[in-house]
Amino acid sequence: MGISETVVTILGVIMLIPTLASLTRFDQWWVRGFDFPRLQISFLIITIIVSILLVYPFDEFWQFGLLSLLVLSFVYQASKIIPYTKLSKKTVESFKGDSSDNHISILVSNVLTTNTSYHKLIKLVNNKNPDILLTLESDKTWEEELSAIEEDYKHTVKVPLDNLYGMHLYSKLELKDIKVMYLIDEEIPSIHGHAILPNGHQVKIHCLHPKPPSPTEDLTSTKRDAELLFVGRDVKKDKETVLVIGDLNDVAWSRTTRLFQKMSGLMDPRLGRGFFNTFHTGYFIFRWPLDHVFHTNDFTLVDIARLESIDSDHFPMYIKLNHEPRAGSFQDKPEGPDEEEEEWAEEKINEGNPTTTDV
Repeated sequence: MGISETVVTILGVIMLIPTLASLTRFDQWWVRGFDFPRLQISFLIITIIVSILLVYPFDEFWQFGLLSLLVLSFVYQASKIIPYTKLSKKTVESFKGDSSDNHISILVSNVLTTNTSYHKLIKLVNNKNPDILLTLESDKTWEEELSAIEEDYKHTVKVPLDNLYGMHLYSKLELKDIKVMYLIDEEIPSIHGHAILPNGHQVKIHCLHPKPPSPTEDLTSTKRDAELLFVGRDVKKDKETVLVIGDLNDVAWSRTTRLFQKMSGLMDPRLGRGFFNTFHTGYFIFRWPLDHVFHTNDFTLVDIARLESIDSDHFPMYIKLNHEPRAGSFQDKPEGPDEEEEEWAEEKINEGNPTTTDV
């Protein structure tokens, strides 16, 4: 075997690892980390496949075998991300009509605690004029700087922290029954309650920012998974109009987030529209969608956009929805979990040892 064949073979075997890891249910950070760069992994697999076709003489069976495994691996990876491209059908319909008192607009921004470009977020808020602003990683300094918007945002929930998990909610809409909770981790807050639309309809909101699986944060994805699935189970039980917003530290196509959608019945407006990658602002090649807005099927989409950088490591995410009760008749919710998935979800929730029974 020549040098080129040896190199291609080694790289080909290496590029099978992400898919094999993704097929397991191990929750170590380095295993779950393969959920994130599926687009990049797909590109590398295609590169290896082309190299194999150019280099291999195909005079041995194992060469056909490795090529076949790589093709299957590419199909698997691509199947996870294609639904988030314009090649796929939109699951959330676009709103057709004029302005409505059923609209609700949301701006989600992980500000990065050490970021001092407060004016950039304030300018963005003034330009987009969202009904709700959710900031993540916001500490007391960010709280003080953002006091400039409180004349317009009368309703606030402030949880300033110095541990990168502070959270602030600013709303033009009336807020009701607000609770700040620490569902899984005593250091990680979440905000839950209701926002009242101008027409009087109540929308239950869950604002989340669970820890990511990483060598510097949490060595496993157990707590993150438990928090997402716990909220997903609660949403299904409530049967209300619901929004789940925040930096979930997970990509839309991961096993956990897809199961969260199945359990909750919530919809993702990005399907059929694009990735809307929000992290990392500093690396064009390595970006994925970590900031999310999921909603019940009684909303249609007015607008969705990834906004310009505010010098954080996350781009802000903006979405505007229209509450349209009849939309439930022509928008299909995600299919529910099967028995095995429900058992796995309960197992993950119990491993997270939640501090409460509901939100």
